[in-house]
This record gives sequence, C-alpha cells and structure tokens, in this order.
Amino acid sequence: MYWKFWKKEAVTGEPSQAKGEKLPRPKDIPEPVGRNLVVKHGKDPDWVWGLKGVVRHRPEGKHAYDVRVFNMNDAAAKKVSIKNYTSLDGHPELILFDGWFDKKSMEVHITEKERPTSMPKTA
Repeated sequence: MYWKFWKKEAVTGEPSQAKGEKLPRPKDIPEPVGRNLVVKHGKDPDWVWGLKGVVRHRPEGKHAYDVRVFNMNDAAAKKVSIKNYTSLDGHPELILFDGWFDKKSMEVHITEKERPTSMPKTA
C-alpha cells in the first residue's frame, strides 16, 4: 500500500473554472471600482465600501481584470457560499455590478445589473 499523501489532486467543484487557474477569494472591492460607483453612478459611499468583489484576469492586458460586485449579506441570506469569480455564475441575482477595470490606466467600465422587482403576491 503506497499512499502519496504529499501529492494533492486538484478537486474543483466549479465546472467553468479552467484547470490550473486559481481565482482569488472575495475581497473588498478594488479602489478604482469603488470610486467609479460613488462618483459616476452616484451611489452612497458607506454602502459601496461595504460591498465585496471577486476578480479574474482579462486576456486583454497584464493589468486588466474582470470584476463582479455583490453584497455578502445577500449571499449569506440565500445561504450561498461565494468562493471566487465563477461561484456567481449560478447565482446572477446576487451580482449588483459587473464589468472590468485596468489597474495601471485606472480605466473602469462597470454596469449596474437589473434587480428583479419583488413579485406580487397571488391570492
């Protein structure tokens, strides 16, 4: 019986994640994105800086990233575990803002996602 306990097999529960690509966990939203939401979109700064974001590299540039912004409280209320960028693929209703930014040029392109209005109660 020869166990190779020092070798770790890659086990991912995320079907859309490319093999070998390790995506970062949710963190505070990047500074250029937060500033854009406050200045250009006119959002409340206290609310914006309480949001979380997940990022992944864009193939267009060395400093370019895709970003998704969400509220961690909404995810917790729905009992959804957000581990990385692809975790939100199955839960698009949690994404508040989606887009990309470039760290070097400070260029930001963010769009607000449509939030479904509450469904009327039927009798």
